[in-house]
Amino acid sequence: MILAMDVGNSITTISLFDDGGTAVFFSELETDKNKSRDQCAIDLLGVFQLYGADIKAVQGAILSCVVPPLSASVVGAVERLTGKRPMVVGPGLKTGLNIRSDLHNQLGGDIVASSVAALARYPSPVIVIDMGTATSFSLLRNGVYEGCAICPGVRLGLEALSERAAELPHIAVETPPTPLGRNTIDAMRSGVLYGNAGMVDSMIGRFEEAGGEPAGAVVATGGNAPLILPCCRRAITYDPNLLMDGLYLLYQKNAERFRSFK
Repeated sequence: MILAMDVGNSITTISLFDDGGTAVFFSELETDKNKSRDQCAIDLLGVFQLYGADIKAVQGAILSCVVPPLSASVVGAVERLTGKRPMVVGPGLKTGLNIRSDLHNQLGGDIVASSVAALARYPSPVIVIDMGTATSFSLLRNGVYEGCAICPGVRLGLEALSERAAELPHIAVETPPTPLGRNTIDAMRSGVLYGNAGMVDSMIGRFEEAGGEPAGAVVATGGNAPLILPCCRRAITYDPNLLMDGLYLLYQKNAERFRSFK
């Protein structure tokens, strides 16, 4: 069994893969950057108990983390519970990606993992859209990570709107009956959903122009994707497990080398 974890700014995703690379479970927890090693261990142990899995069966682990204060705590928690120090996505890890020099040491582990899975699954060139706390766009072509764009995420933008505009309330994100809002709440929902959808459609076109050819595939992942994709005009494949599957692939690419350095 291989344990894969992604610590994002809002959500921590945990997945366990069997020996054939099939996910036994996917679990999501709220990210709290102030948690100690023992608190992280309690959370992780609770997830295994929830899904009836044996944490002692874990033979290896891999972690991507974009919340630096939590990295050491999570690494320590995994090592304490499994006896295995997790592989951490970062410089020195074999990815199979030729990353443009300016970005080489700047890409988050989540973007790297999603890119690895996208290249393994979809025709090139492929545009990867990750819609989490931030919305990121990546262009990959023939194993080369060409570049990216990072925008405020769907809920982040909505929270900023509600907090900075005194007369605009905090609302749930739902699809309005029409883009033409006829009350404040529907107008906000229209702006959030159709505005983000228009941004996604436009960015796909701009990436294709910058890359000089149409995308062979456009794939989206992340918790906000199901909200926005139905409002988009471009054909976009939703792949909810892209990131975690990418972590599993990264583990397999580096497992033998990682063991030799331990």
